[in-house]
Amino acid sequence: MHGRPRPFLVAILIGLAAEALFLWGVTIPSKIVFDEIHYVPAARALLALSGPVNTEHPLLAKEFIAAGIALFGDNALGWRFFSTIAGAATVMGVFAILWLLYGRMRPAVMGAIFALLNFTIYIEARIAMIDPFLAVFTIWAIAAMLWAMRASPGKVWLRWIVAAILFGLAVAAKWAAVPYVAGAGIAFLAMRWRDATRAKRPLATLWSARDQPHWPGLAAFPALLAFGLVAIAAYFLTFAPAFFYHDQPLTLAELLPFQMTMYAEQTQVLPHHTYESSWWTWPLIIRPIWYFYEPSDGAMRGILMIGNPVIMWGGLVAVLACVWGWLRVRDPRLLFAAGLWIASYLIWVIIPKSLGFYYYYYLPSIFLCIALAAAFDHFGKDRFEHWDEGFAILAFGIAVYFFPIISAAALPGEQSFMHWMWFSSWP
Repeated sequence: MHGRPRPFLVAILIGLAAEALFLWGVTIPSKIVFDEIHYVPAARALLALSGPVNTEHPLLAKEFIAAGIALFGDNALGWRFFSTIAGAATVMGVFAILWLLYGRMRPAVMGAIFALLNFTIYIEARIAMIDPFLAVFTIWAIAAMLWAMRASPGKVWLRWIVAAILFGLAVAAKWAAVPYVAGAGIAFLAMRWRDATRAKRPLATLWSARDQPHWPGLAAFPALLAFGLVAIAAYFLTFAPAFFYHDQPLTLAELLPFQMTMYAEQTQVLPHHTYESSWWTWPLIIRPIWYFYEPSDGAMRGILMIGNPVIMWGGLVAVLACVWGWLRVRDPRLLFAAGLWIASYLIWVIIPKSLGFYYYYYLPSIFLCIALAAAFDHFGKDRFEHWDEGFAILAFGIAVYFFPIISAAALPGEQSFMHWMWFSSWP
């Protein structure tokens, strides 16, 4: 007789394993890597409360980097420590989303394994950039929405508010999370509409708190109003340190105009960059990007920001399989798994950016892991039952192969990178 599943224990063990992996060798390179050149100085300025730096982005991610420097010093461990925590928590968040969707251990564990093997979380967890914090708060906000969806009427409001806070913090890390906040509200109303349709009730009942199978006890209008207000409050609270700058301290009167300054800086037309790439190239890994490739710490070392080809390309098949499976059986979990990737990718198709880079694909690459777990769970029956394990073994083999060029391991010489360059479009 099998024992009762223990998702909290499993999630913690997965998180500890991920944290150990991300921390190992995190101080190499010991010098500034890629966009750390923007965020580490900004974190130093925050720690000293000297004045505004890197004003095109909100403060939260840089506050975490500053906290690491305060704990461990102004060194590679200090810069990157909280990125490792964010990365490990992101892997745990993938587990949580799949557990809340399926209530079974296998798809949840397999999704977490795919996330660990997909390079992107590993690489982002070992660099002091803002994207690790964008991802962790977005992933856990989605998990909290699912958690609230299944709550009893007495607990739904607390969980709903937790989700709103997490979405607000995601935006406070990077504005790229804004569409996810809107998406959460749309998904809430869409699920209520589906429930009313299936129950053959008037569509107006979707606004009611009564007799709701999902988010029971939540009346739609006050829930969405509270959601927005709480998310906005969480976002603005992260600007608190800026009110104590020695130079150009922020004031309440300047808080909203400052948002327009940020918007202007984020939407300005930038000159072409060597590593820029178009959104349509990202799923196919046509143009990965070097975060680092130079001598450091006694050897030639490289960090290539790239996804695991097995998971990145296999994940696209999984998205199509989830859509196909949903069309056949109308399982909403399949639509959700596919929709996460589709929506997160479409953001970058629509969003007004003059330049694009492969690392913008970070969140969609995580959602591929959820689509893979969902597709294997749906189609992995009978003789296909263990295909998810075989897929994970193949992904692990590719991860071992690429590990030297994603982990800043010591390389024999300047041209060593050519060993991993599968295509002429790769750097």
